[in-house]
Amino acid sequence: MKNILVPVGSSKNAVSHLQYAVDFAKTFGARLYVVQVFNVYTKAGTMIKVDHILERESLEFLKSHVSKVDTKGVEVIVKTFKGKLIDTLELVCKTADIDLILLEPRTNSIREEVYLGKTSGKIIKQTNIPALIVPEGYKFKPMVSILIALKSAVIKRENVLNPLIGIKNQFKSIVNLLLVKTPFHNEGDFDVNQELATLITNTLYSENATTFQGVLENYKEAHPDLLCVVRRKRGFFTKLWENNIILKKDFHSSTLPVLVLSGLK
Repeated sequence: MKNILVPVGSSKNAVSHLQYAVDFAKTFGARLYVVQVFNVYTKAGTMIKVDHILERESLEFLKSHVSKVDTKGVEVIVKTFKGKLIDTLELVCKTADIDLILLEPRTNSIREEVYLGKTSGKIIKQTNIPALIVPEGYKFKPMVSILIALKSAVIKRENVLNPLIGIKNQFKSIVNLLLVKTPFHNEGDFDVNQELATLITNTLYSENATTFQGVLENYKEAHPDLLCVVRRKRGFFTKLWENNIILKKDFHSSTLPVLVLSGLK
């Protein structure tokens, strides 16, 4: 991983999250892009041009955040962008060749019961960029044990496992695979290809209504430092992603990072 993106919101956890991002980036020798996306909604007849004002304030806000962390020699690039959140982030990721987005669970929500707020939930739900969701206040530590949960191990897209491979290689991690048999199971879903097989230390099996339920049943016993799931149109967070906001009561993994890979197919 060479380029990591950190979208910054207005949460009270923003500085702590940025420090985690710096520590994570330093481990990989990666460049860190710290960005904020703003949009402008003007009333009819308004004569004041506010774009440059918002851009200046946004940039000062980001620089203030960066000044509060120990950058540890990591190259930190601060940028502000005007536009719609998802479209802008996807363009930035493509232009800067971003390998991973590091997300706060709640970029601006103040509700304690929320796991993923509206903004972070929208980024996870509507983009296809690999993302690492880092719990609030979480301190960086090596990811020695990883649990990857799949209902289908069929891989058709190239390089989709790269973030997982990078993390495993960096930390010499043990990777346990949880294969969940759901009512939509198809023959061949549990056929693990060579690329994935070389990463796996142990394979666990579960039969549940959803991958999500399979994880809830197994992840505490596995004691992972990282949970890895796959973004699908109707996948791991299906029950939760009907709404961009995800509640802690619906997803109990708010104490460890979650790596969300792009779709495998």
